Amino acid sequence: QVQLVESGGGLVQAGGSLRLSCAASGSIFSINTMGWYRQAPGKQRELVAVISSGGVTNYADSLKGRFTISRDNAKNTVYLQMNSLKPEDTAVYYCNALVTNNQLRVYNFWGQGTQVTVSS
Repeated sequence: QVQLVESGGGLVQAGGSLRLSCAASGSIFSINTMGWYRQAPGKQRELVAVISSGGVTNYADSLKGRFTISRDNAKNTVYLQMNSLKPEDTAVYYCNALVTNNQLRVYNFWGQGTQVTVSS
């Protein structure tokens, strides 16, 4: 089994910054893509950003320039630096990882989510 543990969410004023972290642990042989998604109340979960094991990134078009995804492969950890936050960024942010386990099977895992609230 693999666990994804997120941290770094909270309440911030508009224009502020937050940095989310997500650490993967457990039966891990390798991790391919890691990423962040978010879900606002009454809306569907949407892509924020993803990053490959080689560092190739992909962002939601509306977030380019404000959010930066990065990862530390040695620590099996992915980060999301969020700057110039807006009230519409308020959502539960979920970590995602495509993991090859020690039995060489590939599974998609989700974290429990961390709340980000941006006040106006």
